Amino acid sequence: MLTTLKTAYTDTRSADLAWCLGREPQPALAALDLQLGTSAVQLRLLGASHQVILEERDGRCSETVACMPGSSTPLPLGVSKLVEGREYEFAARIETLSRGSFAGRAQELLALVADHPHGLAGTFPGSPHAFTAMLAQRHDGQIGWRTWHAYPQEGCLVATRTRLGAQMVAAI
Repeated sequence: MLTTLKTAYTDTRSADLAWCLGREPQPALAALDLQLGTSAVQLRLLGASHQVILEERDGRCSETVACMPGSSTPLPLGVSKLVEGREYEFAARIETLSRGSFAGRAQELLALVADHPHGLAGTFPGSPHAFTAMLAQRHDGQIGWRTWHAYPQEGCLVATRTRLGAQMVAAI
């Protein structure tokens, strides 16, 4: 699903992005509710990037990557930890592209996500290449999502990849 977000472009620099686990739902400009197996996943586009909320009968996981005032946790290159009895893995990378390459990559990503049944993308007014895009999937009992945050004024594209492993069963 592709939407035009009804807000000013607030993410000014890729370096302003921060990462947080466990944050309460933030006001969303657009959201997509998905049922992936037994997991309810909500992809949320914020005025300052994204939030994913995963609900299961045994717990909840909330990931926020956004420009968060007062946040002291910058965007990490990688995180691996146990969340609600599941292995959580997060990775981020920043690509700096030429103006022509950036425009082409932006169009490619928006087309990929807009046509995907588990995809949500929002463009910001004023620039067709200022966007946040998200794509979720379930594979072999794991839930995963990818996101892309575009900063055309910098020529930067921030890509994240998250995987939440299958629920671990305690040994008796």
